[in-house]
Amino acid sequence: MNDISIQNRIEALAGSPVGKEQASGGKDSSFGTALETAIGEVKQFREEADQAVRNLALGKEENIHHTMIALEKAEVSFRLMMQVRNKIVAAYEEIMRMQV
Repeated sequence: MNDISIQNRIEALAGSPVGKEQASGGKDSSFGTALETAIGEVKQFREEADQAVRNLALGKEENIHHTMIALEKAEVSFRLMMQVRNKIVAAYEEIMRMQV
């Protein structure tokens, strides 16, 4: 199982201006791409947790600890994703309240 590497992506995005690499024809490192990748990782953790539960139910896995760890990873990554979403929505609402 992979660890969530959102912090590394955030640090990379904070270090370079948005769209800088896109304009030069380099690798796309926009916020949207980082967010899409993070959501993909959350989906992967959920799928791994589902598979771990299936394996435990079918008797392929006898160690319940691995199953519980997979479930907790999926839950924590989902909670983190929801908090990021909430912060994005709050920032959007704050920008919309600004008077020009």
